[in-house]
Amino acid sequence: MKLAPSIYTADFLNLGEQVRAVEAAGVDWMHLDVMDGVFVPNLTFGPAICKAIASATALPCEAHLMIADADRYLDVYQAAGMKRLIVHAEACPHLYRTLAQIKDLDMQTGVALNPLTPLGALEDALPLLDLVLLMTVEPGFGGQAFIPESHARIRRMRRMLDAIGSSAELEIDGGVNAHNIAVCATAGASMAVVGSSVYSSQFGVAEGVRALRAATQASASR
Repeated sequence: MKLAPSIYTADFLNLGEQVRAVEAAGVDWMHLDVMDGVFVPNLTFGPAICKAIASATALPCEAHLMIADADRYLDVYQAAGMKRLIVHAEACPHLYRTLAQIKDLDMQTGVALNPLTPLGALEDALPLLDLVLLMTVEPGFGGQAFIPESHARIRRMRRMLDAIGSSAELEIDGGVNAHNIAVCATAGASMAVVGSSVYSSQFGVAEGVRALRAATQASASR
């Protein structure tokens, strides 16, 4: 299971240090939650912060665009150093055009689905994708509890990807921790966005990453 820490829950007064800490702990990607206060009710940050983070780490960065009218900003996030852009199917009425533009900008393509958006909404787009992101909470706020019914959605999406021979990552986002990550991996997820299970006042970054790795490794060995 690949790990992609979300800086949304990091200490913004020490952001560079927080990025370096997860890199040293051996994570795989940086996940940047861009929220506009329109598509989702919260507001986070934009391309300037994304560019600063991309310049501070050797890890590849993915921007999760929880924004309306994402097409207007694709080239801006490419210029900010993003390797992958994740857009929401619910916010992209012309999804084929959006994905084509991302590919033309030489970035990987990702599409996210909200918890109750039917998986079939993405069926025809799967051959165009490098990543599918299933939200396991409602997007917009950190610290939410994992929606238990998400396990079944993960299994169904894994079957859909396998049926077409897709090598796309199946990423999950929301409430993922050391107690539930193994079940998600068994269901077919290959990548997890992790926030408060890594950036916490209760334990250090390295400890959080070790706990997540140990949980998935223990599951794989059974």
